[in-house]
Amino acid sequence: MLAILRTAAVLRRALAAQFESVALTMAQYNVLRILRGAPQGLPTLQIRSRMLEEAAGITRLVDKLSADGLIERIRPGVDRRQVLCRITSQGLKLLDQCDGAVADAHADLLGQLNASEATELVSLLIRAMESVRDTAKKLRST
Repeated sequence: MLAILRTAAVLRRALAAQFESVALTMAQYNVLRILRGAPQGLPTLQIRSRMLEEAAGITRLVDKLSADGLIERIRPGVDRRQVLCRITSQGLKLLDQCDGAVADAHADLLGQLNASEATELVSLLIRAMESVRDTAKKLRST
């Protein structure tokens, strides 16, 4: 477990350094990626549920991205209470700019793994995540 946590920390720091040049945090980048995959927009709580790490301050994240012109809030239909967040063209351009840096970081950090090793690693990590989820479910049900 320690090796997984340390590896995650090293990877996170390396990726965070890539985003510093465009003044993004990892969480902000994650929100933009989520919204790029949902061009129709998503409610804030759905964004939060899809994030890699829990974001208690999702409203602040969305506020900052909106203030920077990277996302917009829209109110579809007649229910004015519902607000969807959608990535803007400026946000898409910034993500395009980040994609190359992320690919470079991926190659630098994990490029020494061949395709079968990478596949095996992903498979093992998925099994570990499933085990953690199963254990958490058991603990909640008792």
